[in-house]
Amino acid sequence: MMKLAVLATLAASAAAFAPAQTGKAVTALNAFEGELGAQPPIGFFDPLGLLDEADQERFDRLRYVEVKHGRIAQLAFLGNILTRAGGHFGGNIDKAGHAFDSYPNGWAAIYGPDAIPVRGAVQIFSFVGLLEIAVMKDMSGFGNEFPGDLRNGTFKSGWDKFDEETKLQKRAIELNNGRAAMMGILGLMMHEQLGGSIPIVGEM
Repeated sequence: MMKLAVLATLAASAAAFAPAQTGKAVTALNAFEGELGAQPPIGFFDPLGLLDEADQERFDRLRYVEVKHGRIAQLAFLGNILTRAGGHFGGNIDKAGHAFDSYPNGWAAIYGPDAIPVRGAVQIFSFVGLLEIAVMKDMSGFGNEFPGDLRNGTFKSGWDKFDEETKLQKRAIELNNGRAAMMGILGLMMHEQLGGSIPIVGEM
């Protein structure tokens, strides 16, 4: 399970933007080198060739997935750092009296001898599934502006007050933070399996 999670994170983070390659990759470069996210110092980066002969619909789908994975990774990385620094909910996680801070941090909280009970993990994954299916999705008919725009008619006043240049800048910042977070959480997951300690995060 751990290996699958690591492989999925790697695939998502490598999905979209590299220097020009020969053959079919040149077509993708010409088509998408001006897209948001293809920026210095790397530029267009597609080492797996996922955009070879791709159309705009294919690109938008990959961008949507990249943005979503980036957001999840940012939450995961922040949650990992906060809990390892001692930040936990107060009180108990169940009626049996088990405190939130009585369970280990990171991957060990989900899988391992001291992990939360199976029913607790099922509740977590069920809630995430509900968000994926019914809430965190791009719904048509609400005027969403770009792949990953999940406002669905909400928070319009806050976003619409920005000019186009500012909107692009904020989207670029989110992309970069998401990409960094995908690599960051992958690194934390790997270090947790290796053991030892790392600066700031502490004991793994």
